[in-house]
Amino acid sequence: MGSLQVLKNGRYLFTYVEQNGSFSTTDKPEIIPDVSRKMVRVVDPAQTQNSDTADVYTVDVNELLKDQKADAHPLPREAFETSAIAQLPPGDSSLRAGHGPGGPSGAGGAPAFPSAPGKPVVTVYGTSWCGACRAARQYFSEKKIPFADKDIEADPAAAHELAEKASKMGIPTDRVPVLDVRGRLLLGFDRARVEALLGNPT
Repeated sequence: MGSLQVLKNGRYLFTYVEQNGSFSTTDKPEIIPDVSRKMVRVVDPAQTQNSDTADVYTVDVNELLKDQKADAHPLPREAFETSAIAQLPPGDSSLRAGHGPGGPSGAGGAPAFPSAPGKPVVTVYGTSWCGACRAARQYFSEKKIPFADKDIEADPAAAHELAEKASKMGIPTDRVPVLDVRGRLLLGFDRARVEALLGNPT
């Protein structure tokens, strides 16, 4: 898959992320909200699309609107969805600066939130002291959504795993939690975005 030149007056379909984390499609790039314009999927309906391919074309709509044309580049579908959502302001989260091992801790006596049985559909990369991490764990436990809980300060393997995933998807890891929801990474905890990605969680 090489690059694709997109012309503003051409006939394309643009898929962009809404504030709640769901995706919408339009043929009018100018109506895409400013916050969602940098990472947009583009499809040329005149070309045959292979729905089995893992890559999609993405374009910066700001560039398209400014220059009347832009190059679209291939990206794995999961990376597109993660990067598109990462454009939005993060969900409830805590910055990691100044918190390291031995930093503030809520571990002693903090309530445990058990995962529902079954293969996890969500991984919570968090810390013991982060309130938004606790809120995410509680939410998944109460909704009976199977999840894996990984403390990136207490478990070096979890920190390495998150760093690799975030690097591959091109997102920062300066805040917690980072949620892996069926292969898409979310910065912070936002119920609407989680629900948009989960659909039917079971």
